[in-house]
Amino acid sequence: MNTLRDISLPGRPKVRLLTGVGLLVALALVALGIVQRHDNLADLRDVANEDSVPPVQVMSPMPGPASRTMTLPGNIHAWYSAPIYAQVSGYVSKWYKDYGAVVKAGDLLATIDAPAVDEQYESAQANLDVARTNYNLAAVTAKRWTALQGTEAVSQQEVDVQVANAAAQKAQARAAEHQVARFKVLEGFKAIVAPFDGVVTSRNTDVGNYVNAAGGDVSSQGAADELFSVSDIHEMRVFVSVPQDYSSILKPGLTATLSLPQYPGRRFEATFDTTANAFNPQTRTVVTELLVKNPDHLIWPGTYADVHFVIPSDPNVLIIPEQALLFRAEGMQVALVGADDKVHLQDVKLGLNLGQTVQVVSGLTRSDRLIVNPSAGILEGEKVRIVTGAPGVALSPQFHAATPVPANLSAEQRAKIEAARNDSGK
Repeated sequence: MNTLRDISLPGRPKVRLLTGVGLLVALALVALGIVQRHDNLADLRDVANEDSVPPVQVMSPMPGPASRTMTLPGNIHAWYSAPIYAQVSGYVSKWYKDYGAVVKAGDLLATIDAPAVDEQYESAQANLDVARTNYNLAAVTAKRWTALQGTEAVSQQEVDVQVANAAAQKAQARAAEHQVARFKVLEGFKAIVAPFDGVVTSRNTDVGNYVNAAGGDVSSQGAADELFSVSDIHEMRVFVSVPQDYSSILKPGLTATLSLPQYPGRRFEATFDTTANAFNPQTRTVVTELLVKNPDHLIWPGTYADVHFVIPSDPNVLIIPEQALLFRAEGMQVALVGADDKVHLQDVKLGLNLGQTVQVVSGLTRSDRLIVNPSAGILEGEKVRIVTGAPGVALSPQFHAATPVPANLSAEQRAKIEAARNDSGK
């Protein structure tokens, strides 16, 4: 027994060594796990803190342009345009000018066969002859009775009657003369002539068509049909509806350029003529008339045109993109970012809308940093994180150049931003 106990004693130190090594390894693994878990928690905390601060893109307001271009639709009309109606009823015997014919004032366009007018004219002439004969007889009789005035052969009453009868017959003769003159004018209306130099823009009749007299007002809409229309196109009138915001530019000296779809790349110069001096309450626009020379007759009546105005602007008024505005119950605001990267909601007063940008009359300075596309729920004092770009936001090169580079970026990051700006400006 003693021999066996002595033999087993030498193995105990080895067991103890192995046990100690195992405990050390276990302790090391536990410590390593604790350290890794602590590092992971720290990383998660950093990510959570970073995600809790919304990223924003900032920019500075820009000075407004010295001038800007405004394009509006315009309708082109002839200098003069006359619809031509018949003034006598009858049948078209012949027409002489067709679509596009160049005519001079007084040129014959068509002739009308009006037998009823011819008969009335002849009847009026016959009535004039009768009236003149009756007047001559009454005048002779009155002269004779006047010669016997003061004698016992005639009474004063009879003399007065004969004199009055002569005066009445004279008036009848004058009325008959006017009736003849009237039908003579109607005879002249059987010839349809051009009222001025121009171009025939429509012919709405043909040989044998029966036409009605239009009456005194040739522009009235009734049973009478328009036979021709003649337009003077040596100069054209351009009518444009200008919005109320830009009515201040409508004054003598204003010029514009026209672009027409049928002449791509070509511009026509137009000058301001007059304006209606009243706004349409439905559209809040004012009808404005421009004049454009048309010596070669390239522009036709009824043409649609894009009218381009160059409007002077005040460069001292700052401009910002429309998406930077906040529509709140407190009024129009923008979200500024201070030196501590906290949001300040600033009230602003707007000027003119320039399309993608808008003028800011008051509330901003050139050195302010405003959020390009703030969220609707952004709050006063909220912490934000400035980034060089935000998803879904695209700024023009001028605003890219105006955006300040955050000071906490590395030199490499700042160099990348400057390179991106240079690329966007090319």
